[in-house]
Amino acid sequence: MGGVRAGTAEGKTVSESESGGITVVVDANAAAPSPVEIAAPDRSQMDLVIVTGVSGGGRSTVARALENVGYYVVDNLPQALMVPMAELAYRSGGTARRTAMVLDVRSRAFSTDLAGAVRDLRARGFRPHVVFLDADTDVLVRRFESVRRPHPLQGDGRLIDGIKAEKELLQEAREQADMIIDTGQLNVNQLRARVEELFGPPDLRGLRVTVLSFGFKYGLPPDADFVADARFLPNPYWVPQLRERTGTDEAVSAYVLGQPGAEEFVAAYAGILAKAAQGFEREGKRYLAVAVGCTGGKHRSVAIAEELARRLREAGLIARAEHRDLGRE
Repeated sequence: MGGVRAGTAEGKTVSESESGGITVVVDANAAAPSPVEIAAPDRSQMDLVIVTGVSGGGRSTVARALENVGYYVVDNLPQALMVPMAELAYRSGGTARRTAMVLDVRSRAFSTDLAGAVRDLRARGFRPHVVFLDADTDVLVRRFESVRRPHPLQGDGRLIDGIKAEKELLQEAREQADMIIDTGQLNVNQLRARVEELFGPPDLRGLRVTVLSFGFKYGLPPDADFVADARFLPNPYWVPQLRERTGTDEAVSAYVLGQPGAEEFVAAYAGILAKAAQGFEREGKRYLAVAVGCTGGKHRSVAIAEELARRLREAGLIARAEHRDLGRE
Protein backbone atom coordinates (compact mmCIF):
# COMPACT_ATOMS: atom_id res chain seq x y z
CA MET A 1 0.00 0.00 0.00
CA GLY A 2 1.12 3.55 -0.64
CA GLY A 3 1.49 6.25 1.95
CA VAL A 4 0.20 9.79 2.08
CA ARG A 5 1.47 13.16 3.11
CA ALA A 6 -0.90 15.23 5.21
CA GLY A 7 -1.20 18.96 5.76
CA THR A 8 -3.85 21.39 6.93
CA ALA A 9 -5.97 23.88 5.02
CA GLU A 10 -8.87 25.82 6.52
CA GLY A 11 -9.56 23.25 9.23
CA LYS A 12 -9.15 20.30 6.90
CA THR A 13 -6.49 17.73 6.23
CA VAL A 14 -5.41 17.32 2.62
CA SER A 15 -3.78 13.94 2.11
CA GLU A 16 -2.10 13.24 -1.21
CA SER A 17 -1.29 9.68 -2.22
CA GLU A 18 2.36 9.23 -3.16
CA SER A 19 1.51 6.43 -5.54
CA GLY A 20 -1.67 7.52 -7.25
CA GLY A 21 -1.88 11.28 -6.80
CA ILE A 22 -5.31 10.94 -5.17
CA THR A 23 -6.31 13.75 -2.83
CA VAL A 24 -8.50 12.95 0.18
CA VAL A 25 -9.97 15.78 2.24
CA VAL A 26 -10.88 15.15 5.87
CA ASP A 27 -12.95 17.81 7.60
CA ALA A 28 -11.51 18.26 11.11
CA ASN A 29 -14.76 19.93 12.18
CA ALA A 30 -17.04 17.16 10.92
CA ALA A 31 -19.72 15.97 13.31
CA ALA A 32 -18.67 13.24 15.69
CA PRO A 33 -20.04 9.77 14.94
CA SER A 34 -23.24 8.69 16.60
CA PRO A 35 -23.17 6.49 19.73
CA VAL A 36 -24.13 3.55 17.56
CA GLU A 37 -21.14 4.16 15.30
CA ILE A 38 -18.81 4.60 18.28
CA ALA A 39 -19.95 1.30 19.75
CA ALA A 40 -19.37 -0.58 16.48
CA PRO A 41 -17.54 -3.75 17.52
CA ASP A 42 -15.27 -3.90 14.49
CA ARG A 43 -13.57 -0.58 15.34
CA SER A 44 -11.43 -2.52 17.79
CA GLN A 45 -10.43 -4.82 14.94
CA MET A 46 -8.74 -1.96 13.09
CA ASP A 47 -4.99 -2.23 13.21
CA LEU A 48 -4.07 1.34 14.13
CA VAL A 49 -0.45 2.32 14.83
CA ILE A 50 0.70 5.79 15.92
CA VAL A 51 4.38 6.55 15.40
CA THR A 52 6.17 9.55 16.87
CA GLY A 53 9.56 10.32 18.35
CA VAL A 54 12.59 12.55 18.08
CA SER A 55 13.74 14.11 14.83
CA GLY A 56 16.50 11.94 13.45
CA GLY A 57 15.05 8.93 15.27
CA GLY A 58 14.08 7.09 12.10
CA ARG A 59 10.44 7.96 11.49
CA SER A 60 10.86 7.89 7.70
CA THR A 61 12.46 4.45 7.85
CA VAL A 62 9.67 3.18 10.07
CA ALA A 63 7.03 4.63 7.76
CA ARG A 64 8.53 2.84 4.75
CA ALA A 65 8.80 -0.41 6.70
CA LEU A 66 5.14 -0.20 7.69
CA GLU A 67 4.21 0.35 4.06
CA ASN A 68 6.25 -2.74 3.18
CA VAL A 69 4.06 -4.90 5.42
CA GLY A 70 0.79 -3.50 4.12
CA TYR A 71 -0.05 -0.47 6.26
CA TYR A 72 -1.71 2.62 4.84
CA VAL A 73 0.71 5.25 6.16
CA VAL A 74 -0.22 8.88 6.80
CA ASP A 75 2.98 10.85 7.31
CA ASN A 76 3.40 14.26 8.96
CA LEU A 77 -0.10 14.15 10.44
CA PRO A 78 -1.02 16.91 12.92
CA GLN A 79 -2.10 15.40 16.20
CA ALA A 80 -5.41 17.30 16.13
CA LEU A 81 -6.41 15.29 13.07
CA MET A 82 -5.70 11.82 14.43
CA VAL A 83 -9.36 11.09 15.23
CA PRO A 84 -10.75 12.32 11.88
CA MET A 85 -8.12 10.29 10.04
CA ALA A 86 -8.91 7.19 12.07
CA GLU A 87 -12.62 7.63 11.31
CA LEU A 88 -11.87 8.03 7.59
CA ALA A 89 -9.80 4.84 7.62
CA TYR A 90 -12.54 3.02 9.52
CA ARG A 91 -15.28 4.05 7.11
CA SER A 92 -13.22 3.21 4.03
CA GLY A 93 -13.79 -0.50 4.61
CA GLY A 94 -11.06 -3.07 4.20
CA THR A 95 -8.68 -0.91 2.16
CA ALA A 96 -7.31 1.01 5.15
CA ARG A 97 -8.05 -1.25 8.09
CA ARG A 98 -4.29 -1.36 8.73
CA THR A 99 -3.39 2.30 9.15
CA ALA A 100 -0.31 3.98 10.61
CA MET A 101 -0.14 7.66 11.53
CA VAL A 102 3.29 9.29 11.76
CA LEU A 103 3.36 12.44 13.92
CA ASP A 104 6.09 15.02 13.48
CA VAL A 105 7.03 17.70 16.00
CA ARG A 106 7.62 20.07 13.08
CA SER A 107 3.87 20.18 12.44
CA ARG A 108 2.50 23.44 13.84
CA ALA A 109 -0.60 21.56 14.95
CA PHE A 110 1.42 19.26 17.18
CA SER A 111 0.83 19.40 20.93
CA THR A 112 2.06 17.29 23.79
CA ASP A 113 -1.39 15.95 24.74
CA LEU A 114 -0.88 12.70 22.87
CA ALA A 115 -2.38 10.80 25.80
CA GLY A 116 -5.63 12.77 25.47
CA ALA A 117 -5.86 12.06 21.75
CA VAL A 118 -5.23 8.36 22.34
CA ARG A 119 -7.92 8.28 25.05
CA ASP A 120 -10.34 9.86 22.56
CA LEU A 121 -9.56 7.15 20.03
CA ARG A 122 -10.11 4.44 22.62
CA ALA A 123 -13.38 5.99 23.72
CA ARG A 124 -14.55 5.60 20.14
CA GLY A 125 -13.69 1.92 20.12
CA PHE A 126 -10.24 2.01 18.49
CA ARG A 127 -7.26 0.21 20.02
CA PRO A 128 -4.22 2.23 18.87
CA HIS A 129 -0.64 1.15 19.53
CA VAL A 130 1.73 4.07 20.18
CA VAL A 131 5.36 3.64 19.08
CA PHE A 132 8.01 6.15 20.18
CA LEU A 133 11.39 6.33 18.42
CA ASP A 134 14.25 7.58 20.55
CA ALA A 135 18.04 7.85 20.49
CA ASP A 136 20.74 9.32 22.70
CA THR A 137 21.67 12.95 22.14
CA ASP A 138 25.18 12.15 20.88
CA VAL A 139 23.72 9.77 18.28
CA LEU A 140 21.29 12.43 17.07
CA VAL A 141 24.08 15.01 16.86
CA ARG A 142 26.10 12.68 14.62
CA ARG A 143 23.09 11.98 12.42
CA PHE A 144 22.27 15.65 11.88
CA GLU A 145 25.90 16.53 11.26
CA SER A 146 26.24 13.71 8.73
CA VAL A 147 23.40 15.14 6.60
CA ARG A 148 24.46 18.77 7.21
CA ARG A 149 21.03 20.08 8.15
CA PRO A 150 19.77 21.95 11.20
CA HIS A 151 17.40 20.55 13.79
CA PRO A 152 13.77 21.72 13.21
CA LEU A 153 13.68 23.31 16.69
CA GLN A 154 17.21 24.70 16.61
CA GLY A 155 16.33 28.21 15.48
CA ASP A 156 19.32 30.52 15.95
CA GLY A 157 20.80 28.29 18.64
CA ARG A 158 23.07 25.27 18.56
CA LEU A 159 22.11 21.85 17.25
CA ILE A 160 22.18 20.39 20.74
CA ASP A 161 19.75 23.10 21.91
CA GLY A 162 17.17 21.98 19.36
CA ILE A 163 17.58 18.33 20.36
CA LYS A 164 17.17 19.18 24.04
CA ALA A 165 14.06 21.32 23.40
CA GLU A 166 12.44 18.55 21.38
CA LYS A 167 13.17 15.89 23.99
CA GLU A 168 11.51 18.08 26.62
CA LEU A 169 8.50 18.67 24.36
CA LEU A 170 8.09 14.95 23.71
CA GLN A 171 8.70 13.69 27.25
CA GLU A 172 5.02 13.13 28.02
CA ALA A 173 4.45 11.42 24.67
CA ARG A 174 7.39 9.11 25.42
CA GLU A 175 5.98 8.21 28.82
CA GLN A 176 2.59 7.34 27.29
CA ALA A 177 3.98 5.12 24.51
CA ASP A 178 3.17 1.41 24.35
CA MET A 179 6.54 0.69 22.79
CA ILE A 180 9.83 2.60 22.80
CA ILE A 181 12.37 1.68 20.14
CA ASP A 182 15.90 2.90 20.77
CA THR A 183 17.26 3.39 17.26
CA GLY A 184 20.69 4.51 18.42
CA GLN A 185 22.15 1.03 18.10
CA LEU A 186 20.32 0.15 14.85
CA ASN A 187 21.27 0.94 11.29
CA VAL A 188 18.58 1.59 8.67
CA ASN A 189 18.32 -2.06 7.64
CA GLN A 190 18.15 -3.30 11.23
CA LEU A 191 15.43 -0.79 12.10
CA ARG A 192 13.41 -1.73 9.04
CA ALA A 193 13.73 -5.43 9.87
CA ARG A 194 12.69 -4.81 13.48
CA VAL A 195 9.54 -2.95 12.40
CA GLU A 196 8.64 -5.49 9.72
CA GLU A 197 9.01 -8.28 12.27
CA LEU A 198 6.85 -6.49 14.84
CA PHE A 199 4.09 -5.37 12.51
CA GLY A 200 4.14 -8.06 9.83
CA PRO A 201 1.05 -9.94 8.61
CA PRO A 202 -1.40 -10.96 11.36
CA ASP A 203 -0.63 -14.65 11.03
CA LEU A 204 2.97 -13.92 12.04
CA ARG A 205 2.08 -11.69 14.96
CA GLY A 206 1.58 -12.05 18.66
CA LEU A 207 3.85 -11.05 21.49
CA ARG A 208 7.44 -11.14 20.29
CA VAL A 209 10.22 -11.35 22.85
CA THR A 210 13.72 -10.08 22.20
CA VAL A 211 16.32 -11.20 24.73
CA LEU A 212 19.10 -8.64 24.40
CA SER A 213 22.57 -9.17 25.80
CA PHE A 214 24.56 -6.04 26.67
CA GLY A 215 27.58 -4.80 28.58
CA PHE A 216 27.02 -2.64 31.65
CA LYS A 217 30.17 -0.71 30.73
CA TYR A 218 28.31 0.56 27.63
CA GLY A 219 25.13 1.54 29.46
CA LEU A 220 21.68 0.07 30.00
CA PRO A 221 19.41 -0.49 26.98
CA PRO A 222 16.80 2.30 27.35
CA ASP A 223 13.99 0.27 25.77
CA ALA A 224 14.29 -2.76 28.08
CA ASP A 225 11.15 -3.95 29.89
CA PHE A 226 13.13 -6.34 32.13
CA VAL A 227 16.82 -6.20 33.07
CA ALA A 228 18.80 -9.11 34.51
CA ASP A 229 22.38 -9.02 35.79
CA ALA A 230 24.58 -12.02 34.95
CA ARG A 231 27.67 -10.68 36.75
CA PHE A 232 27.02 -13.01 39.70
CA LEU A 233 28.55 -15.77 37.55
CA PRO A 234 32.32 -16.31 37.10
CA ASN A 235 33.66 -14.44 34.08
CA PRO A 236 35.05 -16.61 31.22
CA TYR A 237 37.34 -13.69 30.42
CA TRP A 238 39.66 -14.96 33.12
CA VAL A 239 39.86 -18.40 31.52
CA PRO A 240 42.67 -18.11 28.93
CA GLN A 241 41.22 -20.62 26.47
CA LEU A 242 37.81 -18.86 26.55
CA ARG A 243 38.88 -15.22 26.66
CA GLU A 244 38.80 -14.59 22.91
CA ARG A 245 35.61 -16.58 22.34
CA THR A 246 32.05 -15.35 22.88
CA GLY A 247 28.92 -16.58 24.57
CA THR A 248 27.64 -18.01 21.28
CA ASP A 249 30.52 -20.50 21.37
CA GLU A 250 29.51 -23.89 22.75
CA ALA A 251 32.50 -24.07 25.11
CA VAL A 252 31.74 -20.65 26.61
CA SER A 253 28.04 -21.43 26.90
CA ALA A 254 28.78 -24.73 28.66
CA TYR A 255 31.14 -22.97 31.06
CA VAL A 256 28.63 -20.22 31.93
CA LEU A 257 25.58 -22.46 32.23
CA GLY A 258 27.54 -25.04 34.20
CA GLN A 259 28.35 -22.62 37.03
CA PRO A 260 26.55 -23.03 40.39
CA GLY A 261 23.28 -21.14 40.33
CA ALA A 262 23.19 -20.60 36.55
CA GLU A 263 20.67 -23.33 35.77
CA GLU A 264 18.38 -22.30 38.63
CA PHE A 265 18.55 -18.66 37.57
CA VAL A 266 17.71 -19.34 33.92
CA ALA A 267 14.86 -21.71 34.78
CA ALA A 268 13.32 -19.34 37.31
CA TYR A 269 13.68 -16.27 35.11
CA ALA A 270 12.25 -18.04 32.06
CA GLY A 271 9.26 -19.07 34.17
CA ILE A 272 8.69 -15.49 35.37
CA LEU A 273 8.93 -14.14 31.83
CA ALA A 274 6.54 -16.76 30.46
CA LYS A 275 3.96 -15.85 33.10
CA ALA A 276 4.43 -12.11 32.53
CA ALA A 277 4.12 -12.62 28.77
CA GLN A 278 0.63 -14.04 29.21
CA GLY A 279 -0.48 -10.84 30.93
CA PHE A 280 1.21 -8.61 28.38
CA GLU A 281 -0.53 -10.47 25.55
CA ARG A 282 -3.89 -9.98 27.23
CA GLU A 283 -3.12 -6.26 27.39
CA GLY A 284 -2.36 -6.18 23.67
CA LYS A 285 1.41 -5.64 23.99
CA ARG A 286 3.28 -6.81 20.91
CA TYR A 287 6.92 -6.49 21.87
CA LEU A 288 8.78 -7.39 25.04
CA ALA A 289 12.44 -6.50 25.49
CA VAL A 290 14.38 -8.52 28.06
CA ALA A 291 17.94 -7.31 28.66
CA VAL A 292 20.66 -9.48 30.18
CA GLY A 293 23.88 -7.74 31.13
CA CYS A 294 27.41 -8.61 32.12
CA THR A 295 30.53 -6.45 32.22
CA GLY A 296 31.35 -6.25 28.52
CA GLY A 297 28.45 -8.02 26.83
CA LYS A 298 30.68 -10.71 25.35
CA HIS A 299 30.48 -13.92 27.41
CA ARG A 300 28.01 -14.39 30.27
CA SER A 301 25.14 -12.20 29.07
CA VAL A 302 25.36 -13.64 25.56
CA ALA A 303 25.21 -17.25 26.77
CA ILE A 304 22.35 -16.51 29.18
CA ALA A 305 20.41 -14.56 26.52
CA GLU A 306 20.68 -17.42 24.04
CA GLU A 307 19.52 -19.96 26.62
CA LEU A 308 16.65 -17.76 27.83
CA ALA A 309 15.41 -17.26 24.27
CA ARG A 310 15.57 -21.02 23.66
CA ARG A 311 13.54 -21.79 26.79
CA LEU A 312 10.97 -19.13 25.98
CA ARG A 313 10.50 -20.70 22.56
CA GLU A 314 10.00 -24.04 24.25
CA ALA A 315 7.30 -22.37 26.35
CA GLY A 316 5.46 -21.42 23.15
CA LEU A 317 6.61 -17.80 22.81
CA ILE A 318 8.08 -16.11 19.76
CA ALA A 319 11.54 -15.28 21.09
CA ARG A 320 14.96 -14.52 19.71
CA ALA A 321 18.31 -13.41 21.09
CA GLU A 322 20.14 -10.25 20.05
CA HIS A 323 23.60 -9.15 21.16
CA ARG A 324 24.02 -5.38 21.32
CA ASP A 325 27.67 -5.15 22.32
CA LEU A 326 29.14 -8.29 20.85
CA GLY A 327 32.26 -7.36 18.91
CA ARG A 328 32.86 -4.05 20.68
CA GLU A 329 35.76 -5.40 22.73
